[in-house]
Amino acid sequence: MNKIFKLSRISAAAGMALMASGVMAGNPDRAGGAGATQLLVNPWARSNGWSMANTATLNGAESLFGNVAGLAHIHKTEILFSSTRWLEGSGVKINSVGFGQKLGESGVIGISATTFGFGDLPVTTIDQPEGGLGTFSPTQANIGVAYSKAFSNSIYGGLLLRVVSESIANVRTSGVAFDAGIQYVTGPTDNIHFGIALKNVGPAMSFKGDGLAVQGLLTGGANTLTLEQRSADFELPSMMNIGVAYDFNISELNRVTVAGTFISNSFTKDQFVVGAEYAFKKMFHVRGGYLYEKDVTDDTKRETVFTGPSAGVSIDLPFGDEKKSAVAIDYGYRATDPFSGVHSIGLRLSL
Repeated sequence: MNKIFKLSRISAAAGMALMASGVMAGNPDRAGGAGATQLLVNPWARSNGWSMANTATLNGAESLFGNVAGLAHIHKTEILFSSTRWLEGSGVKINSVGFGQKLGESGVIGISATTFGFGDLPVTTIDQPEGGLGTFSPTQANIGVAYSKAFSNSIYGGLLLRVVSESIANVRTSGVAFDAGIQYVTGPTDNIHFGIALKNVGPAMSFKGDGLAVQGLLTGGANTLTLEQRSADFELPSMMNIGVAYDFNISELNRVTVAGTFISNSFTKDQFVVGAEYAFKKMFHVRGGYLYEKDVTDDTKRETVFTGPSAGVSIDLPFGDEKKSAVAIDYGYRATDPFSGVHSIGLRLSL
């Protein structure tokens, strides 16, 4: 009863934070009204393999994107690298690094950094729409700092502060976003999992820079006047994930986990994600998932680039005296239309 009471208090706090932020659930009429949509891009390979169906079971540094509460499961130290070819054929590449370090008996601090590369794009103007004026490289990046804690053997919670930045040569913006998450584990063998994550809550952002200024001649042409335009504020793409998972421990060597997540978006349609993972000897993992939102199977009405399916595989190689440390390689794929999917590969070191 004490555990249930603690969980209810944390859930109530998350619910009040959600209402205070003014998040509107699943409003497709507002699609395109949010900025900093880089915050919706999952850079990690393992969770991409089942489209973030594993909100309730996320653990380690990868939790810094999906559900920060999972960071508290780190035993000692974890370092994670990931490279993603976003929408294969578009030329967009994403590189991420995550780090988690246990502090004391139950606390864990984590840091993550994600950068987006778009290549060199041609400079165009109204007078020269075909380019020929050189190139420029947009930049997008975000850095997150988090703290998570195991409140008991069943309840985990965490908070994250993320700094967001976007820029071109003469226009830029920056802001902050907050994440909060909880996980609850129960069952005879700790095989029932629940998770809630509130993501991307923060103040509005706006663009600034010389690129918003326009120069013109005054009447008579004797003097030049510079007019600086103001950029409208834009909101962050707030969302809330509610997940559940169940482990079927078939034997000491074999496990099958089924999981599902409901994603409530404030600027687009709500989504449902289901997935399953098979693990052999805690060394070999294969997983798959399916993301559903209204009209996802209709090519003429679909409002997301994802067509639904995802798949992935991981190989964990334990080492050390008690085999608690491991080196892992992760791969995740998500089907898209147009383009040729999202491909992510990651390298993980857990001590």
